[in-house]
Order: sequence, then C-alpha cells, then structure tokens
Amino acid sequence: MQMSGACAPRGPGNGGARGGESGVGGPHRPPTRPPTPPGPAPPTPEPTRPHPTRPHRPPNRPGLARPHRPPAPGLTARLPQGCAEPAGRGPRLRDTPEDIALEAPANAIALHPARPLLAAGDVDGDVYLFSFSCTEGENRQRWSSGHHLKSCRDVAFSRDGQKLFTVSKDKAVHVLTAEEGRLETRFPKAHGSALNCVLPIDDHVFATGDDAGALKVWDLRKGAAVLEAHQQEEFISAMAVDGNGKLLLTASGDGTLGVFNVKRRRFELLSEPQNGDLTSVVLLKRGRKVACGSSEGTVYLFNWDGFGAASDRFTLRAESVDCMVPITDSIVCVGSTDGVIRAVNILPNRVLGCVGQHLGEPIEQLAVAPDGQLLASCAHDQKVKFWDVSALRGLVVDDYRKKKKKGGPLRALSSKAVGSGEDFFAGLQEQDELEAATGSGSDSDSD
Repeated sequence: MQMSGACAPRGPGNGGARGGESGVGGPHRPPTRPPTPPGPAPPTPEPTRPHPTRPHRPPNRPGLARPHRPPAPGLTARLPQGCAEPAGRGPRLRDTPEDIALEAPANAIALHPARPLLAAGDVDGDVYLFSFSCTEGENRQRWSSGHHLKSCRDVAFSRDGQKLFTVSKDKAVHVLTAEEGRLETRFPKAHGSALNCVLPIDDHVFATGDDAGALKVWDLRKGAAVLEAHQQEEFISAMAVDGNGKLLLTASGDGTLGVFNVKRRRFELLSEPQNGDLTSVVLLKRGRKVACGSSEGTVYLFNWDGFGAASDRFTLRAESVDCMVPITDSIVCVGSTDGVIRAVNILPNRVLGCVGQHLGEPIEQLAVAPDGQLLASCAHDQKVKFWDVSALRGLVVDDYRKKKKKGGPLRALSSKAVGSGEDFFAGLQEQDELEAATGSGSDSDSD
C-alpha cells in the first residue's frame, strides 16, 4: 500500500535532506536549526591581562575594602578637619610649651640665656630645673635641689648660663651648677635678714637684697662681699643694672629707688619716696628711661640722669604691678594681683592688651626668653605657664589716642589670652585711656 506524502518517510528519493544530504530533483537547502532553549547566561570572558609594569587592582565591590597602602616616604597625608592624629604618628607641635605643674607654689622663675631651660624656686625651699619644648609631652625635669631650709625667694642664671644663683628666707645664698644642680658655693649667713632678690652683674659679681633694705655686692673670686649698704628702710624687691655693669638700681618697699656705683663700690643717691611699695625696676629706651612698678598699680618713670624725682607716672586700672619685664625697648609685660598679664607701651603710655592670665591667682614673677619670643609666668596656682609674645615686637604705637568705650574687655594679644569678653574679664577696662596721675600728663619720649 502506498503511503501519503505527508506520512512517507524521508529518504534519498523523497525530496528532503537531513544534515548534509541533498535531495534528488530539488535545490540545496541548509538545515534548519531548532530554536535554542532558554538557559544560563554565557560565561563572562576572562579579563585581559594587565600591563606588566602596572600592578593589577581588583575592582571595588560592595563589602570589599581596598587594602591600606601607606604613603610614599617623605609625603604626609593631610587629615580632614576635626580628625585626630592616628596612633603611631609623631607628637603634635604647639605654639607654646605645655604648662609645668609644681608640687608647691613658685616664688621665682628664670629662663636660661641660651638654652630652653627654666629654673623655679618654691615656697618649700626646693629648686628645680626643667627643659621645655613646643613638642607635646617633651617637658622634662632635669634635677631638683633641697639645700634651702626655708622658702626660696629668687633664682637667676649667670650671664654665661653656667651657674644658677638662689636666695632664701633662711638668709643663705647658694650657687649651683646649671647642668647638674651640684652645690658649688654656699654663703650660709649672707645677710642679717631674710633674702629677697639676687642679680648677677657679670660672670663673677652678683648682688643680693634682703627684707630689711640691706644691699650686698659679692665677688666669687674673693668669696666675700665687696660692697655693703643699708640706705633703704624696707625690703629690696627688685634690682637692675646698666649695660656697662656700673650703676645698680634697687626698688624698695619704702617707695624709693636706690642708685649704687658697682665699679667704685659706693652709694650714689635715693629718689623721693613714691606712693606705695616699689615692686619692680627695668631699663627702657636704650637705657635712657627707668620704669618702676608699684603696689598701687602705678608705673613711675625716671630719666637716667635724673633719679631724684620721677619724670612721669601713670596709673593702670589694675590692683597692683607686682612684677615687670621688658619685651622690647618700649614695651613691658606686667603681672598683677588679679592674675592678668598686661602688655604696656612706655612713651606713649598705653596698655596694649592681655598677654595671658592665671585665673584669679596673683602673678609672682615673669621671665622672658633671650630672643623675646616667649614669656613664662608663675602664680599661686602651682603652675608655670608659657605665652607667645612674638607679636608684640611688631606693634607700633603712635601718639594719637583714640576714644575708647569704657568697660570693654582687654584686647587678647596671644592665642591663649582670654580677652574676648568672658565673664572673668567682663569688668576689666580697656586700658588705652590710662589715668594720668596728678601733676603729670607727659606722653613724650624726651629726656
């Protein structure tokens, strides 16, 4: 039986071809491929090989952190604002050294003439030497000495920085080596009363003053005093000497300024008594002016050739002027009982602003570094603080006095000075209007 075409099997004579077979009597047709069923995506081709000189960096994928790559040597990565320095980095640099904490309140401090060293004497009679640095955490105590039996009143380095002089309430003078703190020379009963201040004049000669107003000038080569004088009735609070080491000036609690000739070893004269105790004395204007601070907050000015009477005086709105150091030839820093350190220009007389403060603690003493960039202070809070006073050297004060609003805060002259209107300083007056004392209004620089 013959089958229909629809059901007839394909073969060589049935008009079809399978695979590569060709049918008889018809044109060649390529084989029909069935549709590809859906399935998984073809595999991703392998990535091309990276350039041999460049390391392969895998692409960032979610959840996959890129490994830490340290910066190249010599390069420092800048941290975003507010980020702290990570552990393992070098210590932070500061504008000024960190505060030095003491075991007892310091009466006196002194800065070395050539090295970053600070000496301090406290109320327990102990003397310390510290090295200081603007690198955080680098302040170090070098040595301490407990040779004094009572409160150490004053400390001072020799001109060459090799020796440290200390005086005490126990009436003794000690000379220590600055490097090791070894006691080199001792004068056990140097004065009849408690000693109050010491001043090196040259490498071998120094002066001391006591609570009774007595002055002595010593020569280490002779091991004895070469000048003794008792012209003032109250304690000698501070001393200063001219650049030639000839004339020695002494400020006293009886309100007088004493003048002594060191070269000729004799007393010269006393000034008229001023109001209040004279607490400090410094030389200014290339040695042509002498400024003395007083316990009543007044600064008295003397001409170099006229020590008999003050040539000018002006009053700060401060409780007192307890200590004073020169920063430039015209600018001094003064410490007061209210704990504020003020910068004051002399002739024309202006208070420039606040350098720093020991909040609510009386300032005992100030010391300035030889380059005039750094100021150190001590107070009853048992701390030694450092202040950047480099900006004072560039200040120029003219004779024109602007009208200031009374009752404003002191102008802040350093980054650590609180002068922006905080509560503690809310009552401090803007010191540009200095109250001239009666009978004086001079703002000139004349002799």
